[in-house]
Amino acid sequence: MTALHQPPRQEPDGRDTAPTGAPAPRPTLTRVPFPVVDEISRHCLQDDEPETVHIEVHLPGRTDHERLRTAFHQALLRHPRILMRQAPAHWWRRRYEWQLTAAPDADPVVFPPPGPDALVRARERALTDCPPLDASPPVRLEVIEAGPDAAGGTVLLLTLNHTALDGPACLRVLATAAELYGGADNSPAPPPVRAPGPRAHQAGRPAAAARPDGNAPATGHRLTRPARIAPDNATPTPADGPAHGIPLRTNGMLITELPVPARPARIDGRAPYTVNDQLLVATSLTVARWNRLHGRPTSPVVITMPVDDRPRGSEMPIGNGTRLVTVGFGPEERRDAELLAADPPDPGAVALLLRRTADRTRALKSAHGHQLGLSGRLLTAPLLPVGVRGAVTRALRTAAAPWTSTTLLSNIGRIPYPLDFGDAGRPTAVWFSAPARMPRGLTVTTVSVGGRIQLALRWSHALLDDAAGARLGALFAGSLAATEGDLR
Repeated sequence: MTALHQPPRQEPDGRDTAPTGAPAPRPTLTRVPFPVVDEISRHCLQDDEPETVHIEVHLPGRTDHERLRTAFHQALLRHPRILMRQAPAHWWRRRYEWQLTAAPDADPVVFPPPGPDALVRARERALTDCPPLDASPPVRLEVIEAGPDAAGGTVLLLTLNHTALDGPACLRVLATAAELYGGADNSPAPPPVRAPGPRAHQAGRPAAAARPDGNAPATGHRLTRPARIAPDNATPTPADGPAHGIPLRTNGMLITELPVPARPARIDGRAPYTVNDQLLVATSLTVARWNRLHGRPTSPVVITMPVDDRPRGSEMPIGNGTRLVTVGFGPEERRDAELLAADPPDPGAVALLLRRTADRTRALKSAHGHQLGLSGRLLTAPLLPVGVRGAVTRALRTAAAPWTSTTLLSNIGRIPYPLDFGDAGRPTAVWFSAPARMPRGLTVTTVSVGGRIQLALRWSHALLDDAAGARLGALFAGSLAATEGDLR
């Protein structure tokens, strides 16, 4: 991918700096030790697998450049925890620390030249060009205009360094920017209330400890290793080098939209399962059917799912605030494996899986605990230097790789904010994507906008090539359709 030739960027005080320049860092207001999640992520960073989160917001109208730049900078000041950079650290120090700054070190707002491929190239940058941790803030906002997918409107494409921030936190900052830009109230809507239901015999149970890869142990039957997604790519082995100019460890991405699957009518005000449960089941069916097509033996599919308990108002903590729970499937799914992996999947087996999944996720979401459990806190306790803790963490991550969950499903759900940008309008589509590192190699991220599910599949090129990723996306669409309707 060729580099973007950006015009000189303006600092908040009006100074121009070249994109490759190194402006003098802003004075440090205070230092904050890395939280547990940030430190684990920092230990496991690899140059060939950028740890980026991509957020793409499509607006129907055009934005005023300077107004938008000013609104975004003011939003950063209203959420000062985002104005952070990593303090210089040596291996013998006991902690990594964030330096909080009074203003950005460099302007994070970029206006690439418009053109027919501007959005495609911006998406490529979102997967390969990670905002650095040593410059405040670790986020980049690209404003794309008049691209083929923008339909004459504007696309706001945010790229953030996942070691410092997660998607919901950055979305909160963008909602503040929308309020400052458009002048409309962008307060969050009340969260949906999930009606309580009976806990089934095989309901999942959150465990207290986490593995070094940041996952809580899965619920359900774990005597066998989780399924791995069958590789399907035209790239050679690492010893042969990259093919077609694509580095082996970069990510590919497919974004599309699907109809929200229908559910049975509520009984006594209670739905038997949620759209999130349907997405979990669709993900499990997709992996099972994909592996069957590729001649893989049946293995339990285990899915990591982020849960965000933070408030959505202006007081929302900024950083990495989700906790990871793992939805594992037990002996019942093994007995129905052939029925679930069939083409099409058996409706009766899917109905049973939906009900069991609803019980498991209800139990997991109702439990509260530390983000990465006891093991995460032990790994990040400042008893040994960070260099030693990092080596131990990476070794444990490698050892635990065979037991890492099959994939990650992050369902953002309905966007809680109007994201009203005044004369530029409200979003017509929103996509998120999360990094897809090996050994999982695949993440599934969904958002609900205007009665449609915005789906982003992201994969490691070490696992799938782009053609295989497109086939996997089509298989997911069919699997999601298999969960709709009244399957009782």
